[in-house]
Amino acid sequence: MSDVAVAELPPVAAEPMLRPGAEPPPPPKNPLLDDAILPTLLRLSWPNVLALTAGTCVVVAETSYIGRLGTEALAAMALVFPFVILTMTMSGGAMGGGVASAIARALGSGDPDRAALLAMHALLIGLGFGAVFTVGMLIFGARALELLGGRGNVLAQAIGYVHIFFAGAVVPWLMNTLAAILRGTGNMKLPSLMILNSAVLQIVLGGTLGLGLGPIPSFGMPGVAAGTLTAFSTSVAVMAWYIFSGRARVQPSFSGLRIQRGMFFDILKVGAVACFTPLQSVLTITIFTHMLAHFGTAVLAGYGIGARLEFMLTSVAFAVGIASVPMIGMAIGAGRIARARRIAWTAALVSFLSVGVFGCAIAVFPHLWVDLFSSDPGVKLAGERYLQVAAPFYAFIGLSISLYFSAQGAAKVLGPVLAQTARLVFVVIGGWLLMANHGTAGNFFALAAASMVLLGLGCALSVLVTRWEPKKVAVITPPMVD
Repeated sequence: MSDVAVAELPPVAAEPMLRPGAEPPPPPKNPLLDDAILPTLLRLSWPNVLALTAGTCVVVAETSYIGRLGTEALAAMALVFPFVILTMTMSGGAMGGGVASAIARALGSGDPDRAALLAMHALLIGLGFGAVFTVGMLIFGARALELLGGRGNVLAQAIGYVHIFFAGAVVPWLMNTLAAILRGTGNMKLPSLMILNSAVLQIVLGGTLGLGLGPIPSFGMPGVAAGTLTAFSTSVAVMAWYIFSGRARVQPSFSGLRIQRGMFFDILKVGAVACFTPLQSVLTITIFTHMLAHFGTAVLAGYGIGARLEFMLTSVAFAVGIASVPMIGMAIGAGRIARARRIAWTAALVSFLSVGVFGCAIAVFPHLWVDLFSSDPGVKLAGERYLQVAAPFYAFIGLSISLYFSAQGAAKVLGPVLAQTARLVFVVIGGWLLMANHGTAGNFFALAAASMVLLGLGCALSVLVTRWEPKKVAVITPPMVD
């Protein structure tokens, strides 16, 4: 395992003995601080791209075998999807970004002991948030799904998934926290390998338990959820062993651990604020889903298929954005602000172009995606129309995701959060006006596309005008005393 999961940063060589009067050698080279930006960014991104491509396979496979359970199961997954995405993005992209940023800044400033202590506090945060999600969804999940428009068998299947998945919500929180600890050190390979491993297991176990195989009966939506949790648990076990066995660049330990508020603050000042972005994003999707539910099950299922493609394509931006966090965090820790900004805009351009090319291609040939999941004429029509309108604008979602991660690396995440707020308000007001004027499903699809443009441009503007330099502390000189 140690051969496969080698960290991205080479080990620092021991300093040689100096002769009297000799100049000290230059400090060891740190590739994340000293190498060319684009090659380094791509080198860190490719393991994430491979892992998230595997995640895409899960999206395709899961939607496909859920489709075999029927249109009602697809509609149930559309209801559940916002809450699952909230869990994964909040634990991985938001709080995970805060964890990776804090550890990268500590390592960039040359303080590995602080990085190790931050890792322990990050795990405590993951455990706490996982427990909150479990309690909240088991108590209020059914009511939330009903408010979204779930009725009858669609609602029953959605509740079945929620009760299993969120009973083990601490598992995805721990998995993403452990991955963030490793990414903060520059190690992208092991977290990516574990995502790949989980994806394979998730497809096999989710399909087997959901549809049934041989003597194993079909458990439906609860079986799909159980397969997901089992797959995630294997990744938790391997990454925890790797980190606590001393193979990572941080060496956390329970021995002599003292809880320090400053450590929580260093993580939460980025992670807690960043959590409002996926929260608002999911709230936007939830409100939009509730509005579309008025057009019937076929439109809701078609939109759910399109929303899954958005998740798949923007995973490229996630891969690039996650790679930019340790690069920017170490640059900020080392006081190299100009380099940090160049990294941010380079990552943003790569994400915008990558997502945009695929989005435009799917908009021209939407049936290539929709036909994978349903043969129902109504579902296919709704899914294709949504993709024709919205898919070209996925590029702006990619732009916003990349800059969101860059802002996390710099510990200046408020701007992208406010951009997400603007998108939420835009969708609420626009949706209300459309409903008041009896807008069509196509009008709502156009509203979704316009909100993506607003979000991407808002994030770009916020990063452009926000100062990344640390605040200067005024030094007061005491008066001279005669």
